[in-house]
Amino acid sequence: MLELRPNCEHCQTALPPSSADARICTFECTFCVHCVDNILFNVCPNCGGGFEKRPIRPSKNWKNENYLGRYPAKDEAKYKPIDQAEHFLFAGAIRDIKPEAR
Repeated sequence: MLELRPNCEHCQTALPPSSADARICTFECTFCVHCVDNILFNVCPNCGGGFEKRPIRPSKNWKNENYLGRYPAKDEAKYKPIDQAEHFLFAGAIRDIKPEAR
């Protein structure tokens, strides 16, 4: 079950469960689309993987109680701003490699 973390770990932009701007890596590190595209270069600073659009959990119980009311988003914010110069060096070595080949 995805945690649906509430904010961008770098800039603290709010990313509510319905946000189309949330991006996650395979470990659910959560960043906003702006940071992923312009600061992280689609390279997770924690694992080196790529990012995908975070799915939106239904807000209504359409079927089998699988909805936000039963499985709420996490409310504990993570704030781990990256060192941009350090990440530029790290990402520079792998950002031209497609995420599925890293």
